[in-house]
Amino acid sequence: MALPLPCRPRLEQGPLLPLLLPLLLLQLLLPGPAQPISFQLPGKARKCLREEIHRDTLVTGEYEISAPPGSSTGPSTNLKITDSAGHILYAKEDAVKGKFAFTTEDYDMFEACFESKLPVGTGRMPDQLVTLDMKHGVEAKNYEEIAKVEKLKPLEVELRRLEDLSESIVNDFAYMKKREEEMRDTNESTNTRVLYFSIFSMCCLIGLATWQVFYLRRFFKAKKLIE
Repeated sequence: MALPLPCRPRLEQGPLLPLLLPLLLLQLLLPGPAQPISFQLPGKARKCLREEIHRDTLVTGEYEISAPPGSSTGPSTNLKITDSAGHILYAKEDAVKGKFAFTTEDYDMFEACFESKLPVGTGRMPDQLVTLDMKHGVEAKNYEEIAKVEKLKPLEVELRRLEDLSESIVNDFAYMKKREEEMRDTNESTNTRVLYFSIFSMCCLIGLATWQVFYLRRFFKAKKLIE
């Protein structure tokens, strides 16, 4: 007598599976986190980095300025972060290593400037290595702290991050749509002005040509060249 084969348990699709698949696909398609920026800063020089950031966006950053090789100390370096209006959002003199954070109030161009100054009486010194890791939006949020405060599970934390990421993408598309509408309105207004100016120019040319015809006719009649 043959014994029945044991049935393999069926994996039932939970209610979260249809929701997780689009989010995981979105995560795979999106680029990875931004890498820190490193550059050489010569002595008595100034270098600035600029970036456009949306309004109500959290911006965090870490920086480190390494002394030249073979030297324990280097030129003193000042760090200043400002917006297009010149408002100082973060400033640090004799910066070596640190962090900063601020929230933008409006869509603007923000600038982070590193300026090295040589001590009085010193000659030229080797370049310093500046490393800047600047994040904003979803990348700037600390989801580990959020998980501790709200006591979230790893899956819930990942869903929260994907939700914030999708919301950020929607906001970017909404902003681009708004800019496109503004540019279209500007183009239509410009075309209308050009049309009115063209009509006005044609009327002026026609009026000038008519005046010239009557003026030349009176002139030739005065000279008795025509009747």
